[in-house]
Amino acid sequence: MANWIASIPSPSDGVLHLGPIDIHAYGLMIALGVVAAVWLSGRRLEAAGEGTRDDMSSIALWGVLAGVIGARLYFIVTDASRPWKTPSRWPKVWEGGLGVPGGILAGALVAGWAIRRRGLSVGGVYTAAAPAIPLAQAIGRIGNWWNQELFGRPTDLPWALEIDDEHLPAGYESGTTFHPTFLYEVLWNLSLVGVLLLIDRRLKLRPGRLLAVYVVGYSIGRFWIEGLRIDPARAGGGWRLNQWVSIIVGVLAAGYLLIDWLRHNSASEAAQENVPGE
Repeated sequence: MANWIASIPSPSDGVLHLGPIDIHAYGLMIALGVVAAVWLSGRRLEAAGEGTRDDMSSIALWGVLAGVIGARLYFIVTDASRPWKTPSRWPKVWEGGLGVPGGILAGALVAGWAIRRRGLSVGGVYTAAAPAIPLAQAIGRIGNWWNQELFGRPTDLPWALEIDDEHLPAGYESGTTFHPTFLYEVLWNLSLVGVLLLIDRRLKLRPGRLLAVYVVGYSIGRFWIEGLRIDPARAGGGWRLNQWVSIIVGVLAAGYLLIDWLRHNSASEAAQENVPGE
C-alpha cells in the first residue's frame, strides 16, 4: 500500500510577501505564539481569581521582551557557529537563533518582578501561565519549518522533511529528506499543554508547582528531539549542549517537586498529630 504521505515539503521562501510589505514568517510564528499564550494564561488567571486578563497582558509584555533577549543571548553565547564573533548578526532574530533555556529563565525572572510589582501572587500567575508556555513554543517552532533549519538526521519515513539545495547541509545529496524535528516538538508541546491542563484540573497542585511540571515535561521532550538534530552544536560526553541542559534542568525541577511534596506531607502529618483529641 502506498504511503499516504510521501514527504513534507518546505516553503520555498521564509518571507510572506503581502503587496509592498514583507513579513518574516519566523517572527510571525513567534508573535502568534505569544498572542495565543497571553490569551490562554489570561483566561486561566481570571478563572482562578488570581488577577485579570489586563494583568496578564501587562506581565507578558515584560516577560516576553525579557524572554526574547534572554533566548537571543543564549544562542549568541552557546551556538557552535560562534555568532558572538559577528555583532552584525546579534539583532537578526528573524533569521532564527533563539535558545529556549535562556528565554524561559529570563522571561520567568522578569515576569516574577512584574507580578510582584502589580501585587499579585507569583505562584498563582506561574500556575496560570504554565500550559500557555508550551502552546507558544508549539506555534513558534513552525518558524523553523519556514526557515528550513534545525531538522534531524536523514530518514525515508513517510513524514520526512524535504529541504531545498540552498539549505542542504554539506555532505548530503540533493533530494535527501530528514526528520522534521520542528514537527516533533510541535506535537510534544501541544501534548504537554493537554497534560498540564489535566493535571491542574485533577490534582490542583500548590501555587507555582505546575510550572515545575512543565519544565520536567519539556526537558524530556527536548532531550530526545535534540538528539535527532544535525545542526552544529557544542557537545561533550556524546551529548549536545542542549541535551545536557535538559537533563540538568529537568532533574532539578523534578527534585524540587519531590522535596516540596515530601515537606508538605510531613507538615500536614505534623499538623494532624497536634490536633487535640475530641
